[in-house]
Amino acid sequence: MDKLRRALSGHDQCDEESGIMTQISDGTTLSWSTRIKGFAICFIIGILLSFLGSFALFLHKGLTVFAVFYTLGNIVSLMSTCFLMGPVNQLKKMFASTRIIATLIVILALIMTLYAAIKLDKPGLALLFIIIQSLAMTWYSLSYIPYARDAVKKTVESCIT
Repeated sequence: MDKLRRALSGHDQCDEESGIMTQISDGTTLSWSTRIKGFAICFIIGILLSFLGSFALFLHKGLTVFAVFYTLGNIVSLMSTCFLMGPVNQLKKMFASTRIIATLIVILALIMTLYAAIKLDKPGLALLFIIIQSLAMTWYSLSYIPYARDAVKKTVESCIT
Protein backbone atom coordinates (compact mmCIF):
# COMPACT_ATOMS: atom_id res chain seq x y z
CA MET A 1 0.00 0.00 0.00
CA ASP A 2 2.85 2.40 0.85
CA LYS A 3 4.50 1.63 -2.48
CA LEU A 4 1.25 2.41 -4.26
CA ARG A 5 0.94 5.73 -2.39
CA ARG A 6 4.55 6.63 -3.28
CA ALA A 7 3.99 5.71 -6.92
CA LEU A 8 0.80 7.75 -7.14
CA SER A 9 2.36 10.76 -5.44
CA GLY A 10 5.36 10.70 -7.77
CA HIS A 11 7.86 9.81 -5.04
CA ASP A 12 8.44 6.24 -6.19
CA GLN A 13 12.02 5.16 -5.51
CA CYS A 14 13.78 1.92 -6.18
CA ASP A 15 14.81 -0.09 -3.14
CA GLU A 16 18.43 0.40 -4.13
CA GLU A 17 18.01 4.17 -3.99
CA SER A 18 16.43 4.28 -0.54
CA GLY A 19 18.72 4.16 2.45
CA ILE A 20 19.40 1.05 4.48
CA MET A 21 17.78 2.62 7.55
CA THR A 22 14.59 3.30 5.56
CA GLN A 23 14.53 -0.28 4.34
CA ILE A 24 15.01 -1.61 7.88
CA SER A 25 12.34 0.76 9.21
CA ASP A 26 9.87 -0.26 6.51
CA GLY A 27 10.53 -3.94 7.15
CA THR A 28 10.16 -3.76 10.92
CA THR A 29 7.18 -1.51 11.47
CA LEU A 30 4.99 -2.66 14.30
CA SER A 31 1.38 -1.90 15.00
CA TRP A 32 0.62 0.51 17.84
CA SER A 33 -0.77 -2.27 20.05
CA THR A 34 2.36 -4.37 19.49
CA ARG A 35 4.54 -1.37 20.37
CA ILE A 36 2.59 -0.80 23.59
CA LYS A 37 2.82 -4.49 24.53
CA GLY A 38 6.57 -4.56 23.80
CA PHE A 39 7.11 -1.39 25.83
CA ALA A 40 5.08 -2.73 28.76
CA ILE A 41 6.82 -6.11 28.78
CA CYS A 42 10.34 -4.61 28.62
CA PHE A 43 9.50 -1.95 31.19
CA ILE A 44 8.05 -4.52 33.62
CA ILE A 45 11.09 -6.78 33.14
CA GLY A 46 13.32 -3.78 33.89
CA ILE A 47 11.41 -2.99 37.07
CA LEU A 48 11.49 -6.65 38.12
CA LEU A 49 15.25 -6.78 37.63
CA SER A 50 15.65 -3.67 39.78
CA PHE A 51 13.41 -5.18 42.48
CA LEU A 52 15.37 -8.44 42.36
CA GLY A 53 18.50 -6.41 43.02
CA SER A 54 16.80 -4.71 45.95
CA PHE A 55 15.68 -8.04 47.38
CA ALA A 56 19.23 -9.37 47.02
CA LEU A 57 20.43 -6.35 48.98
CA PHE A 58 17.94 -6.98 51.77
CA LEU A 59 18.80 -10.69 51.81
CA HIS A 60 22.45 -9.74 52.37
CA LYS A 61 23.58 -11.16 49.02
CA GLY A 62 25.82 -8.19 48.59
CA LEU A 63 25.93 -4.78 47.06
CA THR A 64 27.53 -6.17 43.90
CA VAL A 65 24.47 -8.29 43.06
CA PHE A 66 22.25 -5.29 43.74
CA ALA A 67 24.35 -3.06 41.48
CA VAL A 68 24.28 -5.53 38.59
CA PHE A 69 20.53 -6.21 38.76
CA TYR A 70 19.66 -2.55 39.32
CA THR A 71 21.76 -1.46 36.34
CA LEU A 72 20.43 -4.21 34.07
CA GLY A 73 16.91 -3.18 35.09
CA ASN A 74 17.62 0.42 34.11
CA ILE A 75 19.10 -0.66 30.77
CA VAL A 76 16.07 -2.82 29.92
CA SER A 77 13.68 -0.05 31.00
CA LEU A 78 15.54 2.45 28.85
CA MET A 79 15.44 0.06 25.91
CA SER A 80 11.68 -0.34 26.32
CA THR A 81 11.16 3.15 24.93
CA CYS A 82 12.55 1.92 21.61
CA PHE A 83 9.23 0.14 21.13
CA LEU A 84 7.32 3.39 21.40
CA MET A 85 9.43 5.55 19.09
CA GLY A 86 11.46 3.00 17.19
CA PRO A 87 15.18 2.46 17.82
CA VAL A 88 16.46 4.97 15.25
CA ASN A 89 14.12 7.74 16.38
CA GLN A 90 14.93 6.97 20.01
CA LEU A 91 18.67 7.28 19.34
CA LYS A 92 18.12 10.55 17.49
CA LYS A 93 16.17 11.93 20.45
CA MET A 94 18.71 10.63 22.97
CA PHE A 95 21.57 12.36 21.19
CA ALA A 96 19.70 15.58 20.39
CA SER A 97 21.54 18.73 21.45
CA THR A 98 19.18 19.32 24.38
CA ARG A 99 19.93 15.99 26.06
CA ILE A 100 23.27 14.72 24.75
CA ILE A 101 25.12 15.50 27.99
CA ALA A 102 22.46 13.79 30.10
CA THR A 103 22.53 10.77 27.76
CA LEU A 104 26.30 10.46 27.91
CA ILE A 105 26.31 10.72 31.71
CA VAL A 106 23.60 8.03 31.95
CA ILE A 107 25.52 5.69 29.64
CA LEU A 108 28.80 6.35 31.46
CA ALA A 109 27.15 5.78 34.85
CA LEU A 110 25.62 2.49 33.66
CA ILE A 111 28.96 1.27 32.35
CA MET A 112 30.92 2.41 35.40
CA THR A 113 28.40 0.80 37.78
CA LEU A 114 28.79 -2.56 36.06
CA TYR A 115 32.58 -2.13 35.87
CA ALA A 116 32.89 -1.27 39.56
CA ALA A 117 30.59 -4.10 40.59
CA ILE A 118 31.83 -6.90 38.33
CA LYS A 119 35.41 -6.17 37.33
CA LEU A 120 36.71 -4.16 40.29
CA ASP A 121 34.45 -5.84 42.89
CA LYS A 122 34.23 -2.55 44.83
CA PRO A 123 30.74 -2.31 46.37
CA GLY A 124 31.28 1.23 47.70
CA LEU A 125 32.32 2.53 44.30
CA ALA A 126 29.40 0.69 42.68
CA LEU A 127 27.05 2.39 45.16
CA LEU A 128 28.47 5.79 44.24
CA PHE A 129 27.86 5.06 40.55
CA ILE A 130 24.33 3.85 41.35
CA ILE A 131 23.60 7.21 42.96
CA ILE A 132 25.06 9.03 39.95
CA GLN A 133 23.11 6.71 37.67
CA SER A 134 19.83 7.44 39.47
CA LEU A 135 20.37 11.20 39.36
CA ALA A 136 21.42 11.07 35.71
CA MET A 137 18.40 8.94 34.74
CA THR A 138 16.11 11.40 36.54
CA TRP A 139 17.69 14.38 34.77
CA TYR A 140 17.53 12.56 31.43
CA SER A 141 13.85 11.68 31.97
CA LEU A 142 13.04 15.27 32.88
CA SER A 143 14.43 16.37 29.51
CA TYR A 144 11.35 14.87 27.83
CA ILE A 145 8.96 17.02 29.90
CA PRO A 146 8.78 20.63 28.69
CA TYR A 147 10.27 23.09 31.20
CA ALA A 148 10.74 20.36 33.84
CA ARG A 149 14.49 20.84 34.12
CA ASP A 150 14.05 24.61 34.45
CA ALA A 151 11.53 24.06 37.25
CA VAL A 152 13.92 21.70 39.07
CA LYS A 153 16.78 24.20 38.70
CA LYS A 154 14.66 27.03 40.11
CA THR A 155 13.48 24.84 43.00
CA VAL A 156 17.02 23.84 43.91
CA GLU A 157 18.20 27.46 43.64
CA SER A 158 15.41 28.63 45.93
CA CYS A 159 16.26 25.92 48.47
CA ILE A 160 19.95 26.83 48.45
CA THR A 161 19.49 30.60 48.79
